[in-house]
Amino acid sequence: MVDTTAEIVLFDGFDELDAIGPYEVLENGFRAGASLETRLVTLEGDTDVNVTEGTSDGQGLVRASHGLRVEPEGVLGEPDLLLVPGGGWTNEESGVRAAVEDGALPAAVADLHSRGATIASICTGAMVLAKAGLLEGRPATTHPVAITDLDAADADVSEERIVDDGDVLTAGGVTSGIDLALWLLEREFGADVATEVAEQMVHERRGEVLC
Repeated sequence: MVDTTAEIVLFDGFDELDAIGPYEVLENGFRAGASLETRLVTLEGDTDVNVTEGTSDGQGLVRASHGLRVEPEGVLGEPDLLLVPGGGWTNEESGVRAAVEDGALPAAVADLHSRGATIASICTGAMVLAKAGLLEGRPATTHPVAITDLDAADADVSEERIVDDGDVLTAGGVTSGIDLALWLLEREFGADVATEVAEQMVHERRGEVLC
């Protein structure tokens, strides 16, 4: 029986490694004994033929920032843990910038948090959390390209690679998502699980976690 559900929400222009890195870590955590189910999802309606022209091939594929097309396993549900990748903060046409301006993803994030979900971001995904109202007065980090914007959102900006503020976690740029996912495995399922996964993936964990 699975005790914890995790979902990684995809959107047009997300950074590939921000999402796929943590996905592989969490899936390997399940194989190492963590009672955890992980899914790649999208917002309701984002995978049908009504998505914005050019953001999908009309068959449920979401286009990432480097051109990779990914088929989500379903739509956003009610996970215990939601991970929000970054990508495209400097691009007004897609990615995080477009998601923040659209407002639907930040609203969904705020709603899930209000119902008890733990929310984590990777890279500029932190700006979605800021728009959702989750980072005001709280310690947080993001990719260097968005540090000034994160500060303007009244977050307590940190230079740490991973910031754990309990029900809200943030990680710096791109590869830090792997370390974030390993930290989540350690926090929720024990150091042995995280160590086994890191060794299997031949990954040397970096940076201290600010808790």
